[in-house]
Amino acid sequence: MRTANSGAPNLRSDRDGPSPGGQTLRRRTGLLRPIFRLSDSPVLLKLAVGSAILIAIALALAMAASAVGPYAIAPQQVAAVILEWLGAGQSTASDTEKAIVSTIRLPRVILSLTVGAALGVAGAIMQGLFRNPMADPGIIGVSAGGALGAVAAIALGAQVAFPLVLPAMSFAGATTTLALVYVVASIGGRFSMAALLLAGVAISAFAAAIISAIILFTRDLEAQREMLFWLAGGLGASTWTDARIAIPPILLGIVAAVVLSRDLNLLMVSDEEACSLGVRVGLTRNTLLLASSMITGAAVAFSGTIAFVGLIAPHILRLAVGADHRALIPLSALGGGVFLLIADTLSRTVITPAEIPVGVVTALVGAPFFILLLARNKARASML
Repeated sequence: MRTANSGAPNLRSDRDGPSPGGQTLRRRTGLLRPIFRLSDSPVLLKLAVGSAILIAIALALAMAASAVGPYAIAPQQVAAVILEWLGAGQSTASDTEKAIVSTIRLPRVILSLTVGAALGVAGAIMQGLFRNPMADPGIIGVSAGGALGAVAAIALGAQVAFPLVLPAMSFAGATTTLALVYVVASIGGRFSMAALLLAGVAISAFAAAIISAIILFTRDLEAQREMLFWLAGGLGASTWTDARIAIPPILLGIVAAVVLSRDLNLLMVSDEEACSLGVRVGLTRNTLLLASSMITGAAVAFSGTIAFVGLIAPHILRLAVGADHRALIPLSALGGGVFLLIADTLSRTVITPAEIPVGVVTALVGAPFFILLLARNKARASML
């Protein structure tokens, strides 16, 4: 049973205000203190208020993103096209406007929200498991493995004949890397998060070396260019097929993370206390790692390597709602989607009609944020 000073967060009710355990959780994990009073509210209130705000922002951004571009479309026409597409009205937009909105911009908006949600949740999981606010989805090498699979597909020219080969090989590379990291981290029969981290760093470096070799030895300049653009991250070729394939595994991983969010709260305190409170530590940790890797692999397969979304979105939301993953994980999905949609819209409108890879935009925003975070968390940074 939970004692008064066990350090486990209060999982029964938040009606009496912030629990001593919740304060202990924030103190032990070294996370920055929340800056808004919403962090002291009940979990359901955090979810309701946070979700309402983020959904409203996402809808407004989706409308704006569908309207702007080299061919500008009036917002009311965009709304009419979407309503007609949903079977709820008749649009007076031209055939060109309908085609642009329904077949080019809407799939990109949906995929931006989906990939951003995946990276946001994966970041929240990794930061919780490693008890460090500077962890991100690529920390155990899954992103590097996915990138290697995609680069190999481009080098072989397989995606020309079969367009879905590239995301398939990228996802296969991500899952293979995860399996390899697990094997390396388990050598000697003693698995640990520190060993997993070191194995991920080593295998990421190995995958990066192979990627560099493939690019250097590829004679096809167009293939080289495609590899570099893919590695920079981008959603320019998004289709409804991509969205239909990406959404199910990402949604499944997010649901698994939400279901295990209470146990993740306890794991952040200590493995011993989590075990004493009935958490199956090994199974829970492995399931969360698998869920994080699956949604990261699915995201990388369709967007390339996009950095910092999984670092920034959950960290900002943690400042607003606290470290309770029952609220943080669902809101990280919404926040990650909003952040990536903003970045993607900027990437295709700042120097229109040209387009900046969205990974460049997120890096330009994320690198200064990471430096600030590093400066404020020097003790925690030593763990990485």
